[in-house]
Amino acid sequence: MTPDLNDIEDFVSFLRQFVSLTPEEVKTIVLPALQIRSFHKREVITRAGEIEDYMNFIKKGTLRKYYVQDKEEIIVQISIEGHLISSQESFYTRTPSEYFIDAIEPSVVISLQHDALEKVFASSHNLERLGRKVTEHTMVLKDKWQLSLIRQTPRERFLNFIEKNPEILQRVPQKYLASYLNIKPETFSRFKHLTRQKH
Repeated sequence: MTPDLNDIEDFVSFLRQFVSLTPEEVKTIVLPALQIRSFHKREVITRAGEIEDYMNFIKKGTLRKYYVQDKEEIIVQISIEGHLISSQESFYTRTPSEYFIDAIEPSVVISLQHDALEKVFASSHNLERLGRKVTEHTMVLKDKWQLSLIRQTPRERFLNFIEKNPEILQRVPQKYLASYLNIKPETFSRFKHLTRQKH
């Protein structure tokens, strides 16, 4: 579905954290490049082995990104509204994705197809800078997360994550969160009592 300006307000606000965008840039360059895509619960958005063709901004819902190892799903990202999700390496290098992305809840994403995004970046220095800033932002977040997996205890990781994403316990199955936080499911159950004590 082709969006109108009202559909993309939250996405434009997200982009304006990085550079100032004029209404004209939004209307004539950004808007025509966007697609709105809807997915049912458990519907696959990106499949391992295929080339990722979309960068996705989550407008509504929750998505997860994972790979399969020895028949086990290892989750590397769980994201809700206001965040980007994509199989980035595949998207930028045009090589097959190592990851699956699917919808934990019914979800709506604002998507930029690879070639359309390249045209947006090529249209002006400001938009090229935007592309660089957003890429830096996602790399920093990824680095911070990897460091927390190494440095923090499972308990610290659990409490920090829930503090930043308080509603996520209600929206995401416990086994997914345990996998993402790299915590054994039984330990995760114990930690859940910590959140009850805080209320």
